[in-house]
Amino acid sequence: MELLKTECLSKIYGSGENRVVAVDGVSISVDQGEFVAVVGSSGSGKSTLLHMLGGVDRPTSGRVLIENEDIYKMSDDKLAIFRRRQVGLIYQFYNLIPVLNVEENMTLPCELDGKVPDKEFVRELADILGLSKRLGHLPNQLSGGQQQRVAIGRALVNRPAVLLADEPTGNLDSKASDEIVELLKLSNQKYRQTILMITHNIEIAKQADRVLVMEDGKLSDDRRGR
Repeated sequence: MELLKTECLSKIYGSGENRVVAVDGVSISVDQGEFVAVVGSSGSGKSTLLHMLGGVDRPTSGRVLIENEDIYKMSDDKLAIFRRRQVGLIYQFYNLIPVLNVEENMTLPCELDGKVPDKEFVRELADILGLSKRLGHLPNQLSGGQQQRVAIGRALVNRPAVLLADEPTGNLDSKASDEIVELLKLSNQKYRQTILMITHNIEIAKQADRVLVMEDGKLSDDRRGR
């Protein structure tokens, strides 16, 4: 079942001599439960594409549909609510709140949405992520790999329709990188979580179901992964 779709999606910055076409007419379709990697050189448009998919950066033209809803027809307020509830975002540098402990960072999306966190699900996530004994720790008491695990838990806590990961292993050593990719694969398999992940590492990308290749703002290839 199709969960996410883009139609002729484009993003242009500047004008005249300063005009830059970051994403140029990209159309993709992602089914529920797919794990998709997006690769490309620096400046290929992959991060811009991901930000438009996540409702973070409005496109210049084209459409993004998640669960058959055109997200950019929403008002800014409604889009913010939709993004908080339906889109999980993971970044390279974790973006944890330093004064909140692991559990508080993981459940922050629920708190911002005025919802009571599902404690059983939080404990399940913490166990899967290897954080059960770290729930009371602050971010500065964790390794980089552990901090990224917290970021994954935070992204999953609201059971989003789609999880978007922007270079989630880019700031980690090879061992921690492998562990993070395995955790993403586990969330994909255990929860049928739909995932789109940007990575420069082609070996990591090959572990996804599909690999989308971006080049000069365009989709140049769409091939099977693992």
